[in-house]
Amino acid sequence: MIKINSLTKRFGAHVAVDNLSFDVQPGEVLGFLGPNGAGKSTTMKMLTGFLTPDGGSASVCGFNIQTQILQAQQQMGYLPEGAPCYGDMRVKGFLEFIASVRGFSGAEKQRLVARAVEQVELQGVLNQSIETLSKGFKRRVGLAQAILHDPKVLILDEPTDGLDPNQKHQVRNLIQQLAGGSNKIVIISTHILEEVSAVCTRAVVIAHGRLLADGTPDELEARSRYHQAVTVALEQPVDHAPLLALPGVLDIESQREGRLLTVLAQPDAVIFPVIGQYAREHQWPVKELSVERGRLDEVFRRLTTEEAA
Repeated sequence: MIKINSLTKRFGAHVAVDNLSFDVQPGEVLGFLGPNGAGKSTTMKMLTGFLTPDGGSASVCGFNIQTQILQAQQQMGYLPEGAPCYGDMRVKGFLEFIASVRGFSGAEKQRLVARAVEQVELQGVLNQSIETLSKGFKRRVGLAQAILHDPKVLILDEPTDGLDPNQKHQVRNLIQQLAGGSNKIVIISTHILEEVSAVCTRAVVIAHGRLLADGTPDELEARSRYHQAVTVALEQPVDHAPLLALPGVLDIESQREGRLLTVLAQPDAVIFPVIGQYAREHQWPVKELSVERGRLDEVFRRLTTEEAA
């Protein structure tokens, strides 16, 4: 449903997006990751028709974003960075205005507005002007206008920015409901890695406008040096140096004065049974023994710092 091919955008001598290519299939929730200034928002703005590419092409549901922009935009819901809205309008009036712009009227317009209000829980602020709302509520108004017309493609730029933990949980559940078991596409541009683990089925990492990685969260975690690492929490420190001689062990990280050990595994090695057996045989005072899937933050940091270097 979305095809991006060699997309490029320059601002003077600065290349914001550099020959970027990837596809997004129906049913996917794509996390679009990168540090600040990576080109995420610029890519979103080109995909939604707010910026014209300097090179390459993109299509949404088969409509080219340059030659068939209106048809492409009809398929999309878009929450821009910062959730810009008309501050002097009341929440209900703003959503009714958006529904009218989308071509709805009468009972159908009221039904769509009521559904969006319920989905993001705006009932308590419907008659307030948008400029008087908190940052979190402004974000929710922006999300309501993006989902109001039940779009095939939902593009969200930092959707949980400014929300408290309960609101973040609610928005993530909503995203999963919108995408789950459907042919919709959701793209979430974010630098919050927990967002990817919570809701995304796939992640793309970019830096300096270039593609660095593309895969499921599990696949990206498997690229971490902590993949299959074993964490050992102890009542008191022990002599852990002999672990280095065990098969598959790469290294040991020690914290809390030796009471917390992270035993790193060699590539493709599974060391949890070996570490568990050693701890039992030597009667270690173990409080907890666990295995790690990998750390997205470590993969993200390594990919983006290597790109910077």
